[in-house]
Amino acid sequence: MEEAIKQIAARLRGLREILEMTPEELAKDCDIQVEEYQEAESGIADISVSMLQKIARKYDIALDALMFGEEPKMSSYFLTRAGKGVSIERTKAYKYQSLAAGFIHRQADPFIVTVEPNDMPIHYNSHDGQEFNYVLEGEMMLSINGKELILKEGDSLYFNSKLPHGMKALNGQRVRFLAVIM
Repeated sequence: MEEAIKQIAARLRGLREILEMTPEELAKDCDIQVEEYQEAESGIADISVSMLQKIARKYDIALDALMFGEEPKMSSYFLTRAGKGVSIERTKAYKYQSLAAGFIHRQADPFIVTVEPNDMPIHYNSHDGQEFNYVLEGEMMLSINGKELILKEGDSLYFNSKLPHGMKALNGQRVRFLAVIM
């Protein structure tokens, strides 16, 4: 987990250096708090997918390049076999498995997200676009702009992802859900 975060941090730093920007300039350009960006680039803190998506969209690069260090290549289709998607464990509590990592110029980013139960406070994200979540297993509380919704297996939710949102697993069990970020 820590190694994956350090690798993402190194890719962020490399991108910023290629763009010949200071951390402050990149953070302002991407509407990210400077402190949050600096922590991410240093590799000492968790790096949210929403932050990576903001940076990827702003500079027209593949989200996969930042998350996994791989550029997508397929343009007709990309098949992901069960359990084989490229994954990253950002923290002990969150694991993201990309379902379309090899498809170039995607209009959406589908992930299987696994959230382990924990007592940590909810981490809120917000990013441009929309998001769709479909619960595959378990139960979770999803907070959107202060409204707490309970989602159970088979439930789905489509929402404006500019609104602050975060989730946690319920009942002491992990939750797995399909998240499509558009």
